[in-house]
Amino acid sequence: MEGRITDRRELAERVKQFAHRCVKLALALPETPLGRHIQGQLIRCSTGAAANYRAACVAQSRAAWVAKLSIVIEEVDESCFWMEFIVDEDLLSKKRVAPLLAEGEELRRIFVAARHTTKGNGKS
Repeated sequence: MEGRITDRRELAERVKQFAHRCVKLALALPETPLGRHIQGQLIRCSTGAAANYRAACVAQSRAAWVAKLSIVIEEVDESCFWMEFIVDEDLLSKKRVAPLLAEGEELRRIFVAARHTTKGNGKS
C-alpha cells in the first residue's frame, strides 16, 4: 500500500507541475482575442486536471476514483488539444510547446492505464 501512496503523491506532484507549466505557456500567448481565449481554456483545463487528480486520490470508493480519473483524462486531453491548436495557429513555436505537449500525452497514457487497471481488476 505504501508504494501505491507514494506513486499517487508523485503523480499528483507531476500533474500539478504540468498545470504550472501550462499556466506559464498560456501567459506567454499573444494579447489577441484568440490568444486570450486559448489562455483561459488552457489554464482552466490544466489546473482542472491537477485538482481532479488530487480529488481522485481521496475518493471514497473505487467508482468515485474511476469517475474522477475519467475527468482527469478529459482535462489532460483538452490541454493537449489547446497546445496543438497553439502550434497550428502559429501563436507560439512548436519547439516551445513540444516538450509540454509530450508531457501531457504521457500523463494521459498513465491515467488511461490506471483507469484500465482499476476496471480490469473487476473494480468499478
